[in-house]
Amino acid sequence: MLGSSRRYAEQYRKLEVSGNVMDADPHKLVALLLSGACERIRLAKACLDNGDLARKGKAIGEACAIIGHLNGSLDHEAGGDLAGNLSSLYDYLVQRLTEANLHNDHAALDEALSLLGEIDAAWNAIPAGQRQHAPATLETAP
Repeated sequence: MLGSSRRYAEQYRKLEVSGNVMDADPHKLVALLLSGACERIRLAKACLDNGDLARKGKAIGEACAIIGHLNGSLDHEAGGDLAGNLSSLYDYLVQRLTEANLHNDHAALDEALSLLGEIDAAWNAIPAGQRQHAPATLETAP
């Protein structure tokens, strides 16, 4: 009975996330990705604290995948130096998360979460009236 409750909760969560994605503009999509990556890093920290190394590794892998998607969506032509700097930062974050995974390094997780949190805060601070121009550093599918 408990297992099926968890399964239903997970299905509901997936539907909620899917609904948020389907209704999101490009700015909101990036915000959801940043939030999701931060959430995975927090989960990895909790798993490390609890000794659940398999789940820690999975959470870090998911965070790296999200960061990889963010990095891959950068439009270097339109974004210029900003896109290049973000790409370098995303590469660094994946490197630190990989080190955190290999060495069970809390400091690396903290650093990655802090840096990603700064990106998230800056992204969410973009005024609504300027958000139509904010995705200029991102390629968006037609």
